[in-house]
Amino acid sequence: MRILVVEDEAKTADYLRKGFTESGYQVEVAKDGLEGRYLLEESTFDLVILDIMLPGLDGWQLLQLIRAKSDTPVICLSARDAVEDKVRGLEQGADDYLAKPFSFAELLARARKLLRRGKPAEPLFYQLADLQLDPLARRVSRDGRRIDLTNKEFTLLQLLLSHQGEVLSRTYIASQVWHMNFDSDTNVVDVAIRRLRAKIDDGFEPRVIHTVRGMGYVCEVRE
Repeated sequence: MRILVVEDEAKTADYLRKGFTESGYQVEVAKDGLEGRYLLEESTFDLVILDIMLPGLDGWQLLQLIRAKSDTPVICLSARDAVEDKVRGLEQGADDYLAKPFSFAELLARARKLLRRGKPAEPLFYQLADLQLDPLARRVSRDGRRIDLTNKEFTLLQLLLSHQGEVLSRTYIASQVWHMNFDSDTNVVDVAIRRLRAKIDDGFEPRVIHTVRGMGYVCEVRE
């Protein structure tokens, strides 16, 4: 899932980027309201963390623009904790309002609650042969042995397992895992698949990640 953080305080923005990235999310940061508006126009996000006091275009204005076009969940952050400000934020369409300073653990819990809202229930775990992936615990194992993956490798494997038996093109994989338009001169997908295979398939039977020449990759057990 993708999160947009619109925050002009560099330390706070870096803190939020690091925290959400380590929690398994894809994070983009905008340093002011104008950059936030540009990113929202150019891409889609599952959640927006929005500071109210922003240069160029303040948080109230950006919130109005968001609500005019989508129902993307928005958590407002502000150094002002007056009841009037909270009411204003909620009345203008914010889903939650958190006063600074705040606990990242609390923000993460609120973000997760909003991200689950209206989403199909995520499987408790994915399994293929003796390979298991637990999305909540972010744990992967094969033949009962734990396998350590990077965030990108975990996201890639979960994507493949959620489409078992379907051939996924390199373009689709790149858009879902790296949120990038695929460049034919870029071999990022092939390199990532090769590294994932070394951890998931090498030394195990049956192999579960297969190349479909000229098309892409598929995760399945073959006879």
